[in-house]
Amino acid sequence: MATLQQQARALGDRTRHAIFRYITDADAPVGVAELTDHLGLNHNAIRQHLAKLVDAQLVVGATAPTGGRGRPRLMYELHPTADSRWGAVGPYERLSLMLTEVLRTGDSPETVGVRTGETYPRANDADEAVTNLTDAMARLGFEPEVRKRGARTDIVLENCPFETAALADPTTICALHLGLSEGIAEGSGVAVEELIAKDPRRAGCRLRLRPATDDGATGEQH
Repeated sequence: MATLQQQARALGDRTRHAIFRYITDADAPVGVAELTDHLGLNHNAIRQHLAKLVDAQLVVGATAPTGGRGRPRLMYELHPTADSRWGAVGPYERLSLMLTEVLRTGDSPETVGVRTGETYPRANDADEAVTNLTDAMARLGFEPEVRKRGARTDIVLENCPFETAALADPTTICALHLGLSEGIAEGSGVAVEELIAKDPRRAGCRLRLRPATDDGATGEQH
């Protein structure tokens, strides 16, 4: 686990801080080419700065398919544990914003979750929807793992970043994230059938997906 001092040193460099802010403010994972264009630096310099941010657990990199021939690209996004003291919106801050909206509007947690999910990038097809859902759950700290069996897809959440809150009020916390998933998947050809909740101390909750039908059936929490 990176220390506060390690993270402070990593962000002490002006260029690294600019890279961190750009990734933090982005709506989707960011590639080296995008950062190169934005900052006007060469690829090697950007990669070296990104390596230090990764070592400090401020950002995390993952490979993304190219859609054709060639090596997969590395894409970078905010590390799930990056603390809001660096100006990043962490998982608990995102949760608090949704809970505040529930109190302010009187809407159900699932409805608020759906509305929040609809602000995420739209998917053009089912595969992209699964990727978007997985990326969103990863950014929240759920450590998702995709498991496919025939037409059915499960996203297994190997970690519960909201363990304390989920133990205190599992109905509300699970409904928020069920709705969030439904909103992200909206109009993509994939529907969130249900959220199979487990003990948050052991994690392993499952988002169960299925091909969407024209009737727009929604998920159901169990």
